[in-house]
Amino acid sequence: MTVAPPRSEPLARDASLVLPIDGMSCAACTRQVERALGRVTGVDKAEVDLVGRTARVWGSPTRDQLVLAVTNAGFEVPADLAPGGDAVARLSALEAMEAREAAALDRDLKVALALGLPVLVVGMAHGLLPMTLALALASAVLSTAVVLGPGRRYFKGAWAALRHGATDMATLVALGVGAAWSYSMVQLVAFIASGQGAHLEHGAHLPDLYFEAAVAILVFVLFGKKLETRARRHLSDATRALVGLVPDRATRLVPSEVDPVATEHEVPIASLRPGDLVRVRPGARIPVDGVVRSGTSAVDESSFNGESMPADKAALATVRAGTLVVDGTLDVEVVTRGEATALGRMIDAVERARGDKAPVARLADRVASVFVPIVLGLAVVTLIVHLALGAAASHALERFVTVLVIACPCALGLATPAAVAVGTGRLAELGVLVRGGATLEALARVDTICFDKTGTLTSGTPRVVETVTIAPDRDADALLALAAAVEAGSEHPLGRAIARACPSPASPGAIAITGFQAHPGGGVTATVHEADAPEEIAIGSAAFMLTQGCDPSALEATATRLAADGATPVFIARRMATAPLTLVGLIGLRDEPLPEAAALVADLRATGAEIHILSGDRVAVVATLARHLGLPEASAQGGLSPTDKVARVAALQARGRVVAMVGDGVNDAAALAQAEVGMALAHGTDLAAKTADVVLAKGGLDGTRTALVVARKTLRIIRENLVWAFLYNVLGIPLAAGVFAGWTGWELSPAFASLAMALSSVSVVGNALRLRRVDGGARTPPRSRA
Repeated sequence: MTVAPPRSEPLARDASLVLPIDGMSCAACTRQVERALGRVTGVDKAEVDLVGRTARVWGSPTRDQLVLAVTNAGFEVPADLAPGGDAVARLSALEAMEAREAAALDRDLKVALALGLPVLVVGMAHGLLPMTLALALASAVLSTAVVLGPGRRYFKGAWAALRHGATDMATLVALGVGAAWSYSMVQLVAFIASGQGAHLEHGAHLPDLYFEAAVAILVFVLFGKKLETRARRHLSDATRALVGLVPDRATRLVPSEVDPVATEHEVPIASLRPGDLVRVRPGARIPVDGVVRSGTSAVDESSFNGESMPADKAALATVRAGTLVVDGTLDVEVVTRGEATALGRMIDAVERARGDKAPVARLADRVASVFVPIVLGLAVVTLIVHLALGAAASHALERFVTVLVIACPCALGLATPAAVAVGTGRLAELGVLVRGGATLEALARVDTICFDKTGTLTSGTPRVVETVTIAPDRDADALLALAAAVEAGSEHPLGRAIARACPSPASPGAIAITGFQAHPGGGVTATVHEADAPEEIAIGSAAFMLTQGCDPSALEATATRLAADGATPVFIARRMATAPLTLVGLIGLRDEPLPEAAALVADLRATGAEIHILSGDRVAVVATLARHLGLPEASAQGGLSPTDKVARVAALQARGRVVAMVGDGVNDAAALAQAEVGMALAHGTDLAAKTADVVLAKGGLDGTRTALVVARKTLRIIRENLVWAFLYNVLGIPLAAGVFAGWTGWELSPAFASLAMALSSVSVVGNALRLRRVDGGARTPPRSRA
């Protein structure tokens, strides 16, 4: 095939492009495509998703180069489906390919049955129908029509693979069908040419013919492929459900020069740009991430946060694509659309996870890469051995064909990606996003879980319970106002709580702040500009005060009292002009444990998991929380800096533990990266989410348990699939070769072998689809972050 697409620009380095690919059927196909794409100049990495029929490519090649490489490898990038595009376009591409494949399979199967059924009846009558030359000729004509018609897809696929020095499932089917049909044709033509056809009534016998074997192989393989295709469609149900949350059109508001009322225009989502206004009426889903400019309505956000109660939205409120407007009309200013939205990122995460290969699949991949050549060799050996042992040529050929058609590389190729696709999709439906198969496998092996405290095991919305001042010129309210002004730009939950607690909402803005700097795991510093000279302010833990040259001991007794009561003491110090940094006060904040935290920790410990709390808070505060959760105090470690958390995780790993770290803040990012599995809560910082392997998208701590339950069940399904695929081939091939015939008399016919091969792939996909019913074990709904 010649490809002459228009010029295209190269990808930006480190960008990725997704290509829809038609024609892949097994693991050997994915390896062919990956090798072809990997040889393209500028490609850094290529991953092929057999389930989603896509390839994701990283590097700086042009799109034209990639399309040409795929085409030259014997596969197709459908001309009506552009490379790249958003999730909707990719899903449309997948559905178009599935629809074409289903229609072609239906047509070929019907033709094969209509033409081949008489051949099967005659061939399997076993003497009930007298075999005549006319029936033999009719079988030859009908089987030829089946082989060259519906069977052409396998010969075409085998030839394409052979031209590129590869073999796949089509190779085995084509050889099996071709051997049975060609042997029978040669035997029949030779019989007729010898003149024996005229003497059938006088004792001459027709030679052994296997036209029914060729037909049966194709009928059963096509039937199995139809069942597999139908089952495989459900592997992408999670992506379909997410994509289905977003409408494909929106009502854009266009200002009128003569009329104060904007006019409405129905437009495709792809035409919207940041700054556009869209109107969303009751019962409709919001098409973009944006900001409400006018209108009020309750919005059902359960697809994101799991909350059953809709959230009230009014002017200046943020809204997300895919959420449902319940009872009012909203005019929303577009901020992002498509893949840039929160929902788009969620869909992209599911797709990336589906294409990522679990380490447990590497053995299957290595076997699949040499599987077909090994089977071809075994089939040839079977033929030679039977002939050497004196078997008739027809019997030896039957064993040869049976070995070819019983072998199933598809079951091996689908064992892992099918389970990963359903597992990651089910997790996405339950509000948990994982990076891929490797993360799923690591998650399934986790035996130790480390939790951050603030915002993870606690509500993340602490409140100020006490303010103590020792500054001669500031009372408690003035000191709190000063601290609130400094913390106004903080992302830390304690800093945000101090900013919220300011007695007068306007007072923080009345104090000018410059030079704000966050010190992860310690505190913040800034310069305050009031009526007098500028002051340098430091706010943070006692350890942080010491690093800044300030002695916090004057308020240590107060801090100890607060910590014993479960409150976190935050020290405040200031420096004026060239004076040293001086302690001026303390703020106590209490962050209540989450209602579900104790039950979650108990459940996780019941599974044998070792639980630890790693916190930057004071040791006494962390110990109080540990007692509330039923943990031994030795499992709770406080006063840790970010590097201390990394060291604690590394120490656990040195003991042979497989560690998951759960956190939500900047100071957790390094520990999240150190752990085998980093889990970030969706309400946390961007850095934590970017570093994590798992994001609990709906914000509930129960997502930790959900992730573990589904990951373990997914790994079990993968192992079951691999065991079944290996055992099927290990036992089926010797049975097909006639190894057990001498002891048991068991021999498979080519027809039954092809049926077994067809059903093996269906069983693997069906087993994976059981994961759609996993509930994740969550017992409590995620909390509101309002």
